[in-house]
Amino acid sequence: MKKGKLIILMLACTLLFVACSTESKQNNNQATVPAKKVTTPAKEDKININIAALKGPTAVGMVKVMEDAVAGKTVNNYNFKIAGAAEELTVGIVKGDIDIAAVPCNLASVLYNKTKGAIKLAGINTLGVLYIVETGNTIKSVEDLKGKTIYSTGLGTTPQYTLNYLLTSHGIDPEKDVTIEYKTEPTEVASLLEKSDNAIAMLPQPYVTTVMMKNNKVHIALNVADEWDKVSKDGSSVVTGVVVVNTQFLEKNKEAFDAFMSEYAASATYVNSNIDAASTLVEKFDIFKAAPMKKALPYCNITLIQGENMKTKVNGYLTALFKQDPKAVGGKLPEDNFYYIP
Repeated sequence: MKKGKLIILMLACTLLFVACSTESKQNNNQATVPAKKVTTPAKEDKININIAALKGPTAVGMVKVMEDAVAGKTVNNYNFKIAGAAEELTVGIVKGDIDIAAVPCNLASVLYNKTKGAIKLAGINTLGVLYIVETGNTIKSVEDLKGKTIYSTGLGTTPQYTLNYLLTSHGIDPEKDVTIEYKTEPTEVASLLEKSDNAIAMLPQPYVTTVMMKNNKVHIALNVADEWDKVSKDGSSVVTGVVVVNTQFLEKNKEAFDAFMSEYAASATYVNSNIDAASTLVEKFDIFKAAPMKKALPYCNITLIQGENMKTKVNGYLTALFKQDPKAVGGKLPEDNFYYIP
């Protein structure tokens, strides 16, 4: 498969992921590296930094930085790009036109391998991603999924690998003990839930909230991220979105990058603490509509995790994907220099 198609495929597998976890877990994980006090340089000393993110919750954590950048209140001059398509980001990252980007976790690994280390991973910006929902009332644990039919999206991509990991960790064979029907779009899954009084599905936020707003039969049965954490023995977590930085840019502008990450940490805290205002900014910057985001945001695990904790969570998650399909992470697990630990 050609390089471009592979990268787009890897991105497609995580575009379905949109950061979901419980509010209590969110508060335990947000901004785990405290924001450092930074000094704003004189206007003429500010540098221009190109920053990009995919449309969706991987971009949500930075909306306060985006708003401050418009007002000229940030440490440096930030030019933000919110992309709706894979190639809009991957090409720019590979070429070095984008200095910093918020991207799906496994795409970061793919790009690292394809560019032979031209990017580094600096932080986790969104954790857990998926929920098991149902219209009935039969699922209280992962074991209850045995013998059931589960509707989902993401065949051959990270949703499938995540579900398989969860099932096998509980002694359930995904091929023999359950029936998993994969659909192309979340809307197809929503339609099936609408037609049944006893349907089970796996969906990401904010689609979960959107479906629940339209169909009062649907309720959350299991948080996939929480269930992963219960069986994880290596400290790993489901990691949806990460912050990557161009290696050459980092080497030349370490102080400026560290300042941005400090602002990002403060922005993530703001988003989690100011749901209404943050949702308004999410719509202002064309990331997602404010109304559903206000309901979904308390369940979206917006965070900023750096350092060794970041490395442990990401490495464990990528290892779980690699064991199922090496191509999901770019053919091999990234080396230690993939991780930027200040």
